[in-house]
Amino acid sequence: MSYPEHRPRRLRRNAAVRRLVAETRPAPAELVVPMFVKEGLTEPRPIGSLPGVLQHTRDSLRKAAVEAVQAGVGGIMLFGVPAERDERGAGGIDPNGILNVAIRDVVSEVGDATVVMSDLCLDEFTSHGHCGLLTPDGSVDNDATLAAYAEMAVAQAAAGVSVVGPSGMMDGQVGVVRRALDAAGYTDVAVLAYAAKYASAFYGPFREAVESALEGDRRTYQQDPANLRESLREVELDVAEGADMVMVKPALPYLDVISAVRATVQVPVAAYQVSGEYAMVEAAAANGWIDREQVMLETLTSIRRAGAQIILTYWAVEAAELLRQRY
Repeated sequence: MSYPEHRPRRLRRNAAVRRLVAETRPAPAELVVPMFVKEGLTEPRPIGSLPGVLQHTRDSLRKAAVEAVQAGVGGIMLFGVPAERDERGAGGIDPNGILNVAIRDVVSEVGDATVVMSDLCLDEFTSHGHCGLLTPDGSVDNDATLAAYAEMAVAQAAAGVSVVGPSGMMDGQVGVVRRALDAAGYTDVAVLAYAAKYASAFYGPFREAVESALEGDRRTYQQDPANLRESLREVELDVAEGADMVMVKPALPYLDVISAVRATVQVPVAAYQVSGEYAMVEAAAANGWIDREQVMLETLTSIRRAGAQIILTYWAVEAAELLRQRY
């Protein structure tokens, strides 16, 4: 009987060998945990559609930030949930608005031990739930929105943030934000551009988390899920405007986009494993249909393998601990 000379299975024989030859290894420092802070809360509030994720009080946010640092995560992305909203999203620009206050809280608590990031968008702060200011006919006014983003970026930088994440998919948003930061003296604040953000059905639980007032959809400014080449154009424009990093959102349904973006640009590529991706795994695991921890790490590995070196995920803290054990 003859045997094959090449036996790939030799490198799968046990966990130690598989660990030695693993080609893709997500690291805790590559993970960013999104956190929500709600104005006026006295106790942390669970988010029903995101098991294990909370709307934080200012105090519980500080504690959660310290836990994230201790787990070794690379960053924290902050989202604010205001008590009141208006047509122009003024709470996002107000230095005493909940997001800007939360930035100051977290920076004072953890300093440079992790990268403090903030979402730069109006949707959490507007009474209509859109990512920009509206014209009288109800459409989003791109250029008026850019002016608001510039103010918002400077307010977040003044609060101490290290990275702003313009996520509204307005044309020209990166260039406007970069110029505003530079003009205000915040030349060291980096821009993580949500460069390829799709009009996805996977955002549902997030909208509960931020108590979004949105009616309708965002298809006139977020990308069509059918399009890949359009993403590459968006990414190239953002890099040309000064983006320090670019993001693809969501992650798992768009692994091909992540891979194509990685092949196109020289800046770091991030991906956001969004609320719907997280929620469907948690729901399946709660029903006993899948191995929760294995699926968690498999999804993160697939996103990393596609080319994202930064992954925003609600599992970041737990996954960081599991990755340390595995590698």
